[in-house]
Amino acid sequence: MSESKTIQLPIVGQVDRRTVFKVAGATLGAAAFAKAVAPIVEWASQDTSADEFLQKHFKELSSDQLTQVMHRLEEETKEEYGADVTISDVRPQPGVKFGYALNLSICIGCRKCAEACHKENNHDRASGNSYIRVLEMDKGSLDLESGNADYDHPVRQPDKFYMPVQCQQCDHPPCVNVCPVEATWKEDDGVVVVDYNWCIGCRYCEAACPYHARRFNWTKPEVPAEEINPDQGYLSNRIRPQGVVEKCTYCLHRTREGRLPACLEACPTGARVFGNLLDPNSEISYVLRTKRVFVLKEELGTRPQFFYFFDT
Repeated sequence: MSESKTIQLPIVGQVDRRTVFKVAGATLGAAAFAKAVAPIVEWASQDTSADEFLQKHFKELSSDQLTQVMHRLEEETKEEYGADVTISDVRPQPGVKFGYALNLSICIGCRKCAEACHKENNHDRASGNSYIRVLEMDKGSLDLESGNADYDHPVRQPDKFYMPVQCQQCDHPPCVNVCPVEATWKEDDGVVVVDYNWCIGCRYCEAACPYHARRFNWTKPEVPAEEINPDQGYLSNRIRPQGVVEKCTYCLHRTREGRLPACLEACPTGARVFGNLLDPNSEISYVLRTKRVFVLKEELGTRPQFFYFFDT
């Protein structure tokens, strides 16, 4: 008969990231946890500074501490990429809840939105990563799993329609519920964010997302200095470290300052609509009142705040 072991839980208020790794490993099972976090363990042992590894959770940082963290990240970007950047923390505006709508009748599948996302969010150039997948769909079908995201022929095709899919900013986000270290959460304006310095790369959120909207950063991003977008947000488009899961944030570094998402500005047909759901006079509110809108996988109860509609 094997001897039972007692797990000593950490004292509340004294939890650091090393303790999190230990407790998560005991809770999840050694084999499953080791395999899930192998990339982040290797990254942490090789490329992580002591300051970064011991940094507090975003919600626990004082204003001065956050300023110091952002300054450190700016210096690291200059050292590693040769680019001068400004990293800010723009907070949600009172009385604002963001929503997005997309007119599938006029989307032509050109992928200009995905290209703009790639550049705006400082994605790794070699991988061509983007937070947006554009699916080529058979007319009459809404089966996402049968959509083709790798088409390479001219668009539009007469028997097809095109459905861009990105983070749905769910009201009940399953990705948040499964995170073992609370590295991801939903902000007051409806945007689901990630503290990339707190994420341990276990990828449970990626597995939980029914929209395939999260991306794992397998390698250190390669972005030429002259192509780096210097206008960066701590919770949005700063260059993410290797070994973390990342996602669309509705370009919160732009939208919280009254600008539009990069993907919307790049759309050549005007298929995208963005705005404040709490403002009855906003364009997004008008769309929801006057169009027959639907959300993806409504039966799951995630309550997406990303809406789709056809003109007819």
